[in-house]
Parts: sequence; structure tokens; C-alpha cells
Amino acid sequence: MTQTTELRGIVPGRGARNGPGGLLLAVILLGQFMGILDTSIVNVALPTMRADLHASAAGLQLVVAGYIVSYAVLLITGARLGALAGHRRMFHLGLAGFTVASLACGLAPSIGLLVVFRFAQGAAAALLTPQVMSMIQRDFGGAARARALSLYSAVIAGGIVAGQAAGGLLVSADLFGTGWRTVFLVNVPIGIALLAAGPRVLPRDEEPPRAGGLRRQLDLPGLLALAAAVLLFVVPLIMGHELGWPLWGWASLAASGVLLALFVAVERRVAAAGGRPLISARVLRAPLLVPACVAIVFGPGSWASFLFTTTLHLQGELRMSPLESGLAFVPCVTAFALVGLNWQRLPARWHRPVIPAGFAVAAAGYLCVGPLAGGGAAYEALTVVIGLGLGVMPIIMTTALRHVPAADAADASGLLLTLMQLAQVIGIATAGTLFLGLAEASGSTRHAEYGTGWALAAATLVGALCALFLARGRSAAPA
Repeated sequence: MTQTTELRGIVPGRGARNGPGGLLLAVILLGQFMGILDTSIVNVALPTMRADLHASAAGLQLVVAGYIVSYAVLLITGARLGALAGHRRMFHLGLAGFTVASLACGLAPSIGLLVVFRFAQGAAAALLTPQVMSMIQRDFGGAARARALSLYSAVIAGGIVAGQAAGGLLVSADLFGTGWRTVFLVNVPIGIALLAAGPRVLPRDEEPPRAGGLRRQLDLPGLLALAAAVLLFVVPLIMGHELGWPLWGWASLAASGVLLALFVAVERRVAAAGGRPLISARVLRAPLLVPACVAIVFGPGSWASFLFTTTLHLQGELRMSPLESGLAFVPCVTAFALVGLNWQRLPARWHRPVIPAGFAVAAAGYLCVGPLAGGGAAYEALTVVIGLGLGVMPIIMTTALRHVPAADAADASGLLLTLMQLAQVIGIATAGTLFLGLAEASGSTRHAEYGTGWALAAATLVGALCALFLARGRSAAPA
């Protein structure tokens, strides 16, 4: 999803400059592009991957969710590591890890190893991508910074579009008989080129702080509790249907609730000890932030579910090629990007009311997914409607962060971005399981589109109701 807000809230230091910095900007934005690309490029490769690796439905869900889980859970920590140990240093480390993990994904001989490598790839992306915004804030100023931020937003939106189209193109091309593997291997030459250019282009970091400062800022106990809670919740949701909902799955879901409570307790203890928790209670008290957090869960969750399930339908019952199914999403994702990049042109008084309206439009679109699942121009127009409706996501983030004190901007934006990513994981786990179960029971992916569309419409309507509180809520000036 769109990441148009910064994770750290820093201001330009003495190194900020007004010069164009074209090569520097190209290097860091290409790194960002790679991280965003891999959230969507894999979607159209799933059916081919399933046939080649004899993967189960749960395995396919884990390939998609594994990347997002590790990316989401480690995103705030990655941003803090850049602030504490150096943005240049962490950018290079994340880029190297991402390149190696991409190579491993492309060469994976089994679905199990591919899932493991996808988790590693997401962890590397969480270290790589937060440094991009921070370096733009640190190393650019004036008109150069405004231009860099505009290009950053375009890269985020364009990465989603390119992922769907490029995935289909690469799989259909079947270069050297590699099939789906090229959607990962394409990162390797790009990563090597950036690693070669980075040391010559990226400004040097200041000296890192002492290790004690690192421990206080990173909140490792909170990170471990959150990661365990998320995994114990997501894995049984994905694998439960295929395994007949075994007892360990229910026990895992219950344990995730216990660990979530433990995470809350850990965060309070870290804050009381003078540390910096991943999620601060003080941040949650900012005006409009809580309704924004609730509303922001439903948009990305339904969006990721729609991309995942519809890809399986297009290449399943509609028998589209990977290229055709990838291109089928371009109008939808382009509509999403156009709203995200142009909503500020609307009158300011429309900004908050348009959020529930956008959710309602998307919900109406989801209701029509089943009746129009036969494909054709009407179906493509429907996907555009869904993209236009969910394009309001950046408005939610901007509206919420506008009233957050400057000292809390980093934690607030990091919280929203993490929730967006986790929502995608939960959406894929729940709606994906529903779709696959309905398709198996009926023998028709079109029938599964009916049930999944209704479920996504219901979830998005809940998001619209939450967004009403955001639209009508009283705001306050930041402290």
C-alpha cells in the first residue's frame, strides 16, 4: 500500500542541500521500488508456482504473507536502526540482504524453502526501505526536497502497478525456462548495481551511538512478543482449512491472544523504564489517531485479498495467461494511484468526508465482483471503481498525522504503516482461506468470487463506519 508519510519525522540537518542530487535520488528510489515491487509482483506467478512446486493453497498464501509479515513487524525497528546506526549503513545492509534473499527465492527447490526465503526477503526490505525517506529528509532541502518527495510518492504508487504488470510479463516470457523464478531473480542484477553505486553516491553517516542507546531505542522484548503474536495468529488461519482445523491451530490462536496481552504489558514496562516502546500509549492519545488506526485496517486488508483471490480466478476458471491477468489489474491499481497522488487538489473541507465515501464505493464494487466475474469490459470497469474507492488510504494517514505532535510523528506514522501491512496479511489469511474453501467445495472459482466479494464488501463497510468517526471527529492542533 501507499507509503507517503515518513517514519522518523526528522528535519534537515546541516547536510541538507538544494542541489538536484539526481544520482543519489535514483539509487535510493530504485531501492524503494524493489521493496514495493515484491509485495505485488508475486501475485500473478502463484498459479505457475503452484504447478511447478506442487504447492498447496496454504503454501501459496504463506509465500505472499511471509514477506509482508516480516516486513510489517520489523518496519519500525528498521527505521530506528537507521536513525541509531546510520541510514547509509542500514540501506546497504538491507539492500545486500534483499538481493541475496531474492536470489535464494529464485532458486528455491521447494515451497517450504521459498516461504523461508520470503520471510528473509521481507526482513531485509524492512531494513532497506525506511532509510529512503530519512535520507530524502536529511540530504535534500527546498525545491529539491519537494521534487524528491513527489518522485517518492510516484515510485510507491508505480511499484504496485509495475508489480502486477511486470510479474505477468516475466512469467509469460519464461526466460531460459525459468518461469515464475524471474519475478525474484530480476532483483539480483538491480541489487548488485545499486550496491556498486551506493558507496560512491550515498553521503556518509555520523558515528553511531553506544550499544546501550541501541537497546533502549529498539524495544527488543516488544518486538519478540509482537512477532510471536502475529505468527501464532496468521499461520493457523492459513493452514487450518487444509489440515482440517487441528487442535494445535486453535491453541495457537488462543496463544496469540495471550502474547498480544503480553506485548501490551511489555510496552508499558518499557515506557515506565524510560525506553522507547514500539507503540506508545502517548501516541495513541493523539486526536483522530485511534479511529484512523481502526479504519486503516480494512482498506489494505480487502485490497490485498482482492488481488490474491482474483489472480487465482483469472488464471483459473477464466484461463488467462499470467501476462493477461497481470495487465487486467493495471486499470484498478492505476485508479488507486491516481487518487493517492491527486487527492490534495480537492478542497480541504472534502478531505475527511471523502474517506467514508471512498470505502462505501469500494464496498459497492466488491458486491459486484461475483456477478461480473465472467470477465470482460464490465469487470475491468468494476476493478477501476474498487481502485478509486480505496485510493483514499493516503488521506487517512495524512489526516491522522496532521494532529500528531512533532515529537511523536515517527512513532505514529510507523504505527499506521505497520497496521497497513499487518492488515494485508490478515486479509490474505482470512479471505484467501474463504476463497479457496469455496472454490474447493463448489469446483468453481467464480462461485468463490461471490462469497469472497460479499465478505470483502462487509469488511469495507465496517471500515466506512469507522471512517465516519474519523470524518466527524474533533481535531486539535499539535502540541
